[in-house]
Amino acid sequence: MNRGFYTIMTAQFLSSLADNALLIAAIALLASLQAPEWQTPLLKLFFVVSYVLLAAWVGIFADSMPKGRVMFITNFLKAAGCILMLFGGHPLLAYAIVGVGAAAYSPAKYGILTELLPPEKLVIANGWIEGLTVGSIILGVVLGGVLIKPEVAEPILHLFHLEALGLHSFAEAAIFAIAFVYLAASAVNLAIPDTGARYPKLKFDPVDSIRGFANCCKLLWTDRLGQISLSVTTLFWGAGAVLQFLVLKWCDHALGMDLSQGAVMQAVVSLGIALGAVLAAARVPLKKSLSVLPMGIIMGVLVTGAAYFTKDLAPEGGLQFGAFAISWATLIASVIMIAVGVCAGFFVVPMNALLQHRGHVLMSAGRSIAVQNFNENLSILVMLGVYSLLIKLDLSVPTTMLIFGVFVMISMTLVILKHRSNQQKGDSLHLIGEAKRH
Repeated sequence: MNRGFYTIMTAQFLSSLADNALLIAAIALLASLQAPEWQTPLLKLFFVVSYVLLAAWVGIFADSMPKGRVMFITNFLKAAGCILMLFGGHPLLAYAIVGVGAAAYSPAKYGILTELLPPEKLVIANGWIEGLTVGSIILGVVLGGVLIKPEVAEPILHLFHLEALGLHSFAEAAIFAIAFVYLAASAVNLAIPDTGARYPKLKFDPVDSIRGFANCCKLLWTDRLGQISLSVTTLFWGAGAVLQFLVLKWCDHALGMDLSQGAVMQAVVSLGIALGAVLAAARVPLKKSLSVLPMGIIMGVLVTGAAYFTKDLAPEGGLQFGAFAISWATLIASVIMIAVGVCAGFFVVPMNALLQHRGHVLMSAGRSIAVQNFNENLSILVMLGVYSLLIKLDLSVPTTMLIFGVFVMISMTLVILKHRSNQQKGDSLHLIGEAKRH
C-alpha cells in the first residue's frame, strides 16, 4: 500500500471516531436539556436521513472534484454541526447537519480507493477500511463516554474558559473536544494526494438522477441473490441502529449503569461484531455465503432471552483483577452482548460481500453502494421511528426488547423462506460463478 492509502485510513479513523463519540455526547446533551426520552433515538434518525434524501446526488458530488477535497469539505461540515450544537442549535438539527457531511463523505471514501489502488489490492483495502471502522466505533463510544465524565469534562471547561462562552455542561465540553477531532480529520484530508482521476461533468438534474437511481434499486431488488443479501443488510443496519439505543436503556434498567458505563457496553457489542466478522472472513467463502442466514435467527433469540435479565438474577460478587473488579451481572451481560455481536458480524459480512459482488456485476460499484446506503438507511429511519413511538407509548424496556428480538427472528425466517422459494424456481447460487463471465 502507498502512503496515500494510509493517509486516507487515518482520516477515516478520526472521522468515524468523532461520529460515534458525538452520538454519546449528544445523548448526554439532550438529557441535560431535559428533552423527552423519545427524542434520543431521533438523533440517529436525523443523522441518517441525508443518506436517504441525498442518495441520488452524493455520488455526483463526490465525482465533481478530487476526493481528498470532498472529504475535507465534509469533515469541516461535521465540525460546523458540532459548533451549531454548542451555540443554540437544537441537537437534532445540528446532528442532521453532521449527517449531511457523513452522507457526502461515504462515496468519496470508497471511490478514492479505486482511483488510488490497483484492482488486486481493493479487497485488502476494503478489509482494512471495514476493520478500522469497527475499531473506531468501539473507541468512539468509549471516548464519548469518557469525555462526559465529570473528572474529564470539568478540566476541559476550565482549560478553554468555556464558561465565558456560555458553555457549562459536561456534554458541551465533550462536544467541544469532538469538534477538534473533526478538524484534525479535515487537516489530514488535505494531505491526501490528488489521484488525477477526472470524470465527465454530470448535472444534478433531479428527474434524471432519481429515475436512474430508481432503476438501479429495481435491478438489485429483482435479482435472486441481490434481493436476499440486500434484505439481510437492510434489516441488519436498521436493527443495529435500534440496538445502539436499546443497549443503553437495557444497561440502565437491568444493570443500573449510567450513560458512560452503558457506552462501554455498546463497545462490547461492537467487539462481538468484529469477532464475528473475522470468523466469517476465515470460514465462509462467497459460494457458501447464504448458509449463514440462520445466525440472524439466533441473534434474535439471544436478544429475546436478554429482555428479562437483570442484575438480581445474577450471583452476588464477581471477579477481581488486581485493582479492577467486575460483577457477575456485568460479566454475564457482557457475554450476552458479545454473543449478539458475534452472530450479527458472522451473518452480515458474507451478505455484504455477496451484495457488493452482485451490485458490481449488475451495474457498477459506485451505484450499487448508493443503492445499498439508501435501503439500509431507509430501514434505520423506519425502525428508529417505530422505536421512538414505542418509547412515547411508555412501553417498558423488557417489552421493547422482546418486540425487537421477535421481529428479528420473524424477519430472518421470512428471508430464509424466500431464499428457499428462489431455489425451487431455479438454482440461484450458480449466479455467483456465472457473474465472472458477464
